[in-house]
Amino acid sequence: MGKALIIGAGGVAGVVVHKCCQNSYVYEEICIASRTVSKCDALKAKLNGGKTKITTAQVDANNVPELIALIERVKPDIVINVALPYQDLTIMDACLATKVDYVDTANYEPEDTAKFEYKWQWAYRERFKEAGITALLGSGFDPGVTSVFSAYAQKHYFDEIHSIDILDANAGDHGYPFATNFNPEINIREVTANGSYFENGKFIETEPMSIKSVYDFPQIGEKDIYLLHHEEMESLALNIKGIKKIRFWMTFGQSYLTHLKVLENVGMTSIEPIEFEGKQIVPLQFLKAVLPDPASLGPRTKGKTNIGCIFQGIKDGKPRTYYVYNVCDHQECYKEVGSQAISYTTGVPAMIGASMVMTGKWKRPGVFTIEEFDPDPFMDALNKFGLPWHEDFAPALID
Repeated sequence: MGKALIIGAGGVAGVVVHKCCQNSYVYEEICIASRTVSKCDALKAKLNGGKTKITTAQVDANNVPELIALIERVKPDIVINVALPYQDLTIMDACLATKVDYVDTANYEPEDTAKFEYKWQWAYRERFKEAGITALLGSGFDPGVTSVFSAYAQKHYFDEIHSIDILDANAGDHGYPFATNFNPEINIREVTANGSYFENGKFIETEPMSIKSVYDFPQIGEKDIYLLHHEEMESLALNIKGIKKIRFWMTFGQSYLTHLKVLENVGMTSIEPIEFEGKQIVPLQFLKAVLPDPASLGPRTKGKTNIGCIFQGIKDGKPRTYYVYNVCDHQECYKEVGSQAISYTTGVPAMIGASMVMTGKWKRPGVFTIEEFDPDPFMDALNKFGLPWHEDFAPALID
């Protein structure tokens, strides 16, 4: 049916490439592009020879003219951005210049400020609309599938949704004293930032990791969960009818938190440049360089993830509660695509979101978050491509 340009060659990109090849009816051709072309070539070598034609290219995702030249040469129908969140705007600029549809998995954040929100990308709405192209923001799992879950709940089970609790649990064990399951720089910036939750029309900020609860997750068991800020709350607050409260919760083990606190106390999580032996370095970027590469965790990680949403609201004048979630096994993911479940749960929805746009199901000029479209075809694709979902109409609630 068409061609996709995949920008990025990390763990998530590896999953996207595998899944595009599994969906060869939609993805007849793909081009994998990254600053390090050898990583792209390695992905191609794993999957070459199937129905999907694979090519590779070198590109600096910070360089708009380079991106434009690559898009003009490859002539893709869509660009799937699985590079760094810092690079969202340059890639969107290149898509605008070439009038090519765009998909990403996480919203933009400036490299020099640990703050992520949609305002920078929402500022592109009119320009994408005028260009007649689609930008689909946040087509990962959270954000992404959690937003599709919200749209699905709104469409099928509620007249009004009053509260949403988004729960992200990772019970995987990789055996290292300290490592992150996705890009260390992004992960640590996210966790050390102030938390927030949405209530009665406004966001309330909290100290990092200061609000804690415990939840008994299906197939995983009881885990400590901490309230964080997360970008999908910002768009769900605008797009879910009747919403009064949204919270995002993530599990962390005590060992992880202890290591993180020590690193923070000694300045290793700082994004402020310092001078070291006559050179400017960013401590967090140095820390990223010495930590295990998340892409290397696949063969080591055992256990499961559970990510989903608990909704409370009304239907036909009566209170209703609904919990929808996915459980993913790290070892099964590694057997299938050579990655752990964190990359898998992000890469599969990226492929599905792009296919929704390419097939016309979600094709609309402008810039959109994922809950603004019909959730049903996406929900069907989750079951088909490895992220089956489960429902519970009487779940335990979070205090």
